[in-house]
Amino acid sequence: MQDIRLAIFDWDGTLMDSVGRIVACVQGAARDCELAVPAPAQIRQIIGLSLDVAMSRLFPLCNDSGIAIDERQIAALIDRYRHHYLHDTTPSPLFAGAGELLHDWQSRGLQLAVATGKSRRGLDRVLDETGLRLLFVTSRGADEARSKPDPLMLEQILDELGLSPRQAVMIGDSVHDMAMAEAIAMPRIGVTWGVDSRDSLSRHGPVAVVDSMAVLKTLL
Repeated sequence: MQDIRLAIFDWDGTLMDSVGRIVACVQGAARDCELAVPAPAQIRQIIGLSLDVAMSRLFPLCNDSGIAIDERQIAALIDRYRHHYLHDTTPSPLFAGAGELLHDWQSRGLQLAVATGKSRRGLDRVLDETGLRLLFVTSRGADEARSKPDPLMLEQILDELGLSPRQAVMIGDSVHDMAMAEAIAMPRIGVTWGVDSRDSLSRHGPVAVVDSMAVLKTLL
């Protein structure tokens, strides 16, 4: 991977240990909207998608009525999810070693970016809370492109920086991250400390699947 000039990171489950908080907030939104509360395993499958797509997949029907959920109800779920995310106290720290890895790669001249299922507002909040904003040359949130696994956000980042897919690598914990990069033949690295298993990530032809930040750091 000697030609890589840009490392693009997913956020939730890759850099930040926020899966537990996301699960709690989705479940809280379901209760508020009087919908069946999905199990954690179901919620983990939609982490990384934009909220509208995620809610549509998690809540295809209104309870047991057989009636499809509509845009108004999706909007209500998203509103309640955001409310809970602002007030939920479930810890969501950076994964151990994430900050050190980012600083190390940036200091060696590698450009860094973020491609996330978070909204711009949510991404800006965590970039400021973690103090990492200045490390990234650019970023894209779910409301600035189409939802993963559509590769539009990656294409936007590449166009902005004047790079080809082969000059970048996508790093993420979900099959949505891997499929997004695979769609444009961008090298990709899966990490196993987030939502998806090594086997699931490996189905999308990553150059590596790693189990620790220390191993990831050695790859670039």
